[in-house]
Amino acid sequence: MSAVDLARLQFAATTGIHWLFVILTMGLVPLVALMHTRAVFTRDPARRAVRERMTRFWGQLYVINYAVGIVTGLVMEFQFGLSWSGLSKFAGNVFGAPLALETLIAFFAESTFLGMWIFGWGRLHRGVHVTLIWLVALTAYASGFWILIANGFMQHPVGYAVRDGAAYLTDFAALLTNSSALVALAHITLAALTTGGVFLLGISAWHFARGTEETELFRGSLRLGTWVSMLASFFVVVIGQMQMPVIERTQPMKYAVLTDSGVAEVQRRLVAQHGPGDYVPPEGWIHLSMNTMSIIGNTVSTLTLVAVVLLWKDRLVRRRPMAYLMTAMIPFTFVASVGGWVVREVGRQPWLVYGRLTVEDALSHVSRASLVFSCALFIAIFLALAATNWTLITRFAVRGPDATQLGATEPLPDDLPGSPGGSADDKQPVPAF
Repeated sequence: MSAVDLARLQFAATTGIHWLFVILTMGLVPLVALMHTRAVFTRDPARRAVRERMTRFWGQLYVINYAVGIVTGLVMEFQFGLSWSGLSKFAGNVFGAPLALETLIAFFAESTFLGMWIFGWGRLHRGVHVTLIWLVALTAYASGFWILIANGFMQHPVGYAVRDGAAYLTDFAALLTNSSALVALAHITLAALTTGGVFLLGISAWHFARGTEETELFRGSLRLGTWVSMLASFFVVVIGQMQMPVIERTQPMKYAVLTDSGVAEVQRRLVAQHGPGDYVPPEGWIHLSMNTMSIIGNTVSTLTLVAVVLLWKDRLVRRRPMAYLMTAMIPFTFVASVGGWVVREVGRQPWLVYGRLTVEDALSHVSRASLVFSCALFIAIFLALAATNWTLITRFAVRGPDATQLGATEPLPDDLPGSPGGSADDKQPVPAF
């Protein structure tokens, strides 16, 4: 493999694996926040106890994914300097600000709010505590917004001027309203909610198939996951189709490859505009990824619609083969998500910044031996982290709510007998995780 191929493989593998953590984090956190909100506003002590256990169970799975996933995110921005110094030199003045904001939000604000939520069980007022998890959700999506603003510039550069071979930001509003970023954000948001919903649906269905005693907890989780995944999977297909006019306008070669029309004509046009070269991206990878994403997306949408119908009179939980099928859907949502990422990124080739900077020109002056070593090391570490993450998630998901360590069971001061906040039976957990 050439140095360019090694650098591309390294970035593709590490980014792709990191994305598996991100899509579940973005999908789970609003659902956990919704569970916590319902628990806080439930007056009946018995039902509130169930909803708190539900929040803690799914919250622990979310925390595991976040904690391991954030480690994979630490090295992502370093790779710009390691392998793609040409990108930093040309576009660093433009997308450096969005990346810096994403780092501040993800590694400072989001992590701080999450830490306070984790250790706030039994120590914070209910209203403050539930506000923290909503702030975690808000900062998670704000982080995704800034990443897509930076990536949107690479897909469709706007709001800049080139001076002395470097791009300088001239219109911040144009950068923030880049159609390539905003439509992608809507698509990714719905894809994340689909992933989170199917995650809830699949694990809850598995517990019912195994004869769980936590029927009320998993019935609520099952309903939430089913409705969210059904609605999100339908609209993710709709928003996906809405991206085609944006792609046609901003990336004519990607559009030509996706639609199998006019590739030769676009190639001639790009040669006339940018000089000799092969401007056709890897068609096989694009079609394979697009077909995989489309087939899985439509299948998930259909199956979750069937699951909504079967929710009536608990038919879904009584039919064990259907319950196991819901569980089997969990990994396929991640495969579809990676397929969409491949279409977006590979379809831009050979450009790193579309129409302005090629992959070849952006490559750092790093020896092939160094790239072989760093590529093997990074991929091995990322695979180990992914295996660790899913081993932990699977272990705690299978054990169920009884193994949840996110909080213990001691009453808040305002829940003690005779206090305005509640009774002796109204308990709030104290952190043990």
